[in-house]
Amino acid sequence: MTQKTSVDAITSSVVPDELRLNFLPHYLGSHYLRGETLVYEWARRLASAYNGGSWIFFQLSNGGFYMAPERCGRLHVRWHMNGYNDMMGADAFGIVVTLFALCHLAELRHDDRIIEHYHALRAYAAQHVEAANILRAID
Repeated sequence: MTQKTSVDAITSSVVPDELRLNFLPHYLGSHYLRGETLVYEWARRLASAYNGGSWIFFQLSNGGFYMAPERCGRLHVRWHMNGYNDMMGADAFGIVVTLFALCHLAELRHDDRIIEHYHALRAYAAQHVEAANILRAID
């Protein structure tokens, strides 16, 4: 009798400093500057307490990526368009703002690669320890 195996967990790893320069161009191509700007804009829009700082870049085992603020604890996140209003950790917040930025960028650029990255990150988000919170925030 064969047992059903669960879907392989998607893992994340921090991008080393020496690889950061080419990180966003690798994933977003010529749209990398706009994509990075959108991440920071969404961070400010979703969390009034966010006031800038350095970010950690993550690559995912399924080909996706995201960015998360480096030195911030839990943040109060609010999005009026879906009524979301709750606290989340910096990693979850980074996933949320990267998802919002990718969605926004996909609408602007109509690039299938950006849409693929959105779905890869969303699959990772569904396995995250704060998955319920992330999914409520992006709904």
